[in-house]
Amino acid sequence: MAQAPQNPSAVTTNTDLDHCRILPLRIAHPRRSGLLFESIRLRTIPIVRTARYKEAMRHAERLMVCASRVVTCSEAFAGPQNPLGVIEQGAVLVENGKVVDVGPYPQLAATNTPVVGNVQQGVITPGLIDAHTHLVWAGSRHDEYILRMQGAGYEAIAAAGGGIVASMRSVRAASLEELAQNLTRRLRRMAALGVTTCEIKSGYGLSEQSERKQLEAIRAVASDNSLPAVVPTYLALHALAPEDRPNRAAWVDEVVERSVPAVARDRLARFVDAYIDRNAFSVQEAEKLFSAARRVGLGIRAHVGQFADIGGASLAASMGAASVDHVENVSEAALSELAAASTVVVLLPLASFTLRQQPPPIAAMRKAGVRLAVASDANPGTAPTESLPLALAFALHTYGLTPEECLLGATRYAALSLQIEREVGSLDPGKSADIVLWDLDHEHAILQPWGSPMTRWVSRSGRVLFDADERCEHAARC
Repeated sequence: MAQAPQNPSAVTTNTDLDHCRILPLRIAHPRRSGLLFESIRLRTIPIVRTARYKEAMRHAERLMVCASRVVTCSEAFAGPQNPLGVIEQGAVLVENGKVVDVGPYPQLAATNTPVVGNVQQGVITPGLIDAHTHLVWAGSRHDEYILRMQGAGYEAIAAAGGGIVASMRSVRAASLEELAQNLTRRLRRMAALGVTTCEIKSGYGLSEQSERKQLEAIRAVASDNSLPAVVPTYLALHALAPEDRPNRAAWVDEVVERSVPAVARDRLARFVDAYIDRNAFSVQEAEKLFSAARRVGLGIRAHVGQFADIGGASLAASMGAASVDHVENVSEAALSELAAASTVVVLLPLASFTLRQQPPPIAAMRKAGVRLAVASDANPGTAPTESLPLALAFALHTYGLTPEECLLGATRYAALSLQIEREVGSLDPGKSADIVLWDLDHEHAILQPWGSPMTRWVSRSGRVLFDADERCEHAARC
């Protein structure tokens, strides 16, 4: 047996060694002080050479991720005193992009398995899921943001040609390639904040051709597995373009009879969405859209009650919607209907903060038993950010959610709202290895820094999306 090294760095800096046999030590990879190879008593473990480290971690068929606290967000590990299913000094074993086991580190320690992290520090969570975004846009609406901060209202800005119509003009002027490039940059920044799955809506084209261009930009980016996974939504009823306002009924009929079947046929979206509110679209118009979507196999999402409760939540529940979003204004009866229909309420605290709105009736939502997700609502007007952690911080601060509600709202229940709960949203065997290693002492601290990038390492299906050490090395070289 090889002699145990007295100096761990002497082993890891010897680039001629592929394996060694060691006594119980913690061996750090050179220049990777936070990504450690945990030793196993008298067993052979891999010491990956520096030159091959990046490729080994990006494409490892089998690896283990461990931390002081593993927050599984799994019902299998949860209990009355442990709603997040936390495992202390835990590990997640990954094989071929899937979670194969989760538990205390000593039970999972395996020979010849590279290890990311260490059991003495850090927090692991499932990859965060942003269940409501409008990420495909061009241009900027900074001017109206300043007007809003000076007291101008959402509806007044829209009536003056700002808001959604301002984004419409920019999207129509942009090429598909420009939209895809903008989207790629935004998704990379989201990955650095722990997001591994992102719902993305169209809705700024406001014509068949321009809406399709947005959806095609989403599809172009969705094929890139170095980015967060994408769930596309056709936001068919968002606003009326100025040229269509005189022929509103005919325009809605065209969307319902022509655009929805075409989007479904070409597999450009998994859901449709409608903005049901005063000065937006009526319950009757949305019902036409949702009926058409059901006929062609598309799921249903809905913006409801942002400014007034006109019956959108009840309609969504009756149509089996996967989610209703915003929901600042809603009746107790509608909440009961949503709970009975298993429709998830997606809360958007950043938009309501920007608009200086009162919080949704959170206590009534809890009483009704509806499941709550939290999303960024990333858009160029009312939530100009890509930070889901920032939205979670505001959900805690301004909505009064508990830390557990916030974290489940960005994992398990966000997945449920997108109907992908069998694939992601918790660290359960068989699910995708979407994992975030946080450089924090406790999961509650994710909600504290107001969106600062506290991630250390992020993977989607076992593939690295973000590595803080790699970024630091790149900055040092520059």
